[in-house]
Amino acid sequence: MIKVDQRHIKVGVTSNYLAHESEPEKARYLFSYTITIRNNGQLSARLLSRYWKITAGNGVEQEVEGDGVVGQHPYLSPEQEFTYTSAALLDTPVGMMQGHYTMIDDSGIQFTVHIPAFTLAVPKTLH
Repeated sequence: MIKVDQRHIKVGVTSNYLAHESEPEKARYLFSYTITIRNNGQLSARLLSRYWKITAGNGVEQEVEGDGVVGQHPYLSPEQEFTYTSAALLDTPVGMMQGHYTMIDDSGIQFTVHIPAFTLAVPKTLH
């Protein structure tokens, strides 16, 4: 699990290969990732948008950005957390994701929470 704490917002990430929904013979590898966002600060904050850079093992990159996450704009009071699961489709058995969230606190200040790269990999493909 990767964890990062910026501006008192803590982000934890885990990823899983979804073998039953993947088709390796067609170069379709589906991964889920579960993210927990926790507000350890003194002010409440709302997640406004997300940005992801997804890099397949062959170096091909795709960028995904949009409002909120999974159709929501979670509002986190101090000590509150929000967990969601989403998915990424790659054409290689290994890849990585990295990105950031744009958030706004109750004082009206927007800030960015960076999410460092995490691995998407079919089990036993990395040593």
